[in-house]
Amino acid sequence: MRLLAPVLPLIGLLLVSLPVAASAQKLTAAEAIHRIQQRYPAAVGADTVDTIKAGDPDTVVTGIATTFLDTMDVLREAVRRGDNLVITHEPTFYNHRDDAAFFKDDPVYREKLAFLAQYHLVVFRLHDGIHGTPPDHIELGLIKALGWQSYVKSGDPFSATLPRTTLAQLAETLRTKLKIQTLRVVGNPDLPVTHVALLPGASGLQKQVTVLRRDDVDVLIAGEASEWETVEYARDAAAQGRHKALILLGHEVSEESGMEQCAEDLREVFPGVRVDHIVAGQPMWNAERPPAGNAAERSH
Repeated sequence: MRLLAPVLPLIGLLLVSLPVAASAQKLTAAEAIHRIQQRYPAAVGADTVDTIKAGDPDTVVTGIATTFLDTMDVLREAVRRGDNLVITHEPTFYNHRDDAAFFKDDPVYREKLAFLAQYHLVVFRLHDGIHGTPPDHIELGLIKALGWQSYVKSGDPFSATLPRTTLAQLAETLRTKLKIQTLRVVGNPDLPVTHVALLPGASGLQKQVTVLRRDDVDVLIAGEASEWETVEYARDAAAQGRHKALILLGHEVSEESGMEQCAEDLREVFPGVRVDHIVAGQPMWNAERPPAGNAAERSH
């Protein structure tokens, strides 16, 4: 019995210290965001849009959700799953910098803001960092979703050499693989295609046209473009008999898979935390193919 005497105080000390140790393991949103920024360590600069858009950074994280864009449906699904840190790639409040001045009295904006506050959600935008960390992880997600890893040119993840096909066949392949509701194409459907370039998102006129000018690019596959800019450039190029075409996947389609890849990355960063990917879903649909279900039903 004498041997137990020193042991009992030690057990008591361990029991007393357990709550302290458990408390020390709690992850705040600020700490999680810092670790996410370390995972994608691009030098984004002071002018970055990668900032907290809503919520208290001291909030203890119960789960993390990545998404292309934190729509109302995405936020509702995050609450249902118990994910209170939402990592969105695109803006929460309808403009690039989430400037609320124009929306301050808007009922849609106010309801969304109230929902975020009611459920104590923290929203962080991950845009510049994930694009700027080479190789571009949003691009990698799209390549993976298409199964084109073996077609990507060495040293150039934005270009791929495909087995010979036509523009119409390529468009149908993209529509089917990515389940696109509103894919749009500019160019001759019978155009022979081998060399393609990929620019997910909305990279803008100059970047898109610079890629289309290249002799080693038959088709530019992009997220979105202004219809009076790159779209009309591609239409004139085709009308002049140039070997050029443009396929627009839709912004969400082109970048959602990249944020799904982000969820996979973050599961390695946070092995003890649930990390979900919630699909934002395509905002527009074709009258010939109305959508079925909502974003939550399509998420995984």
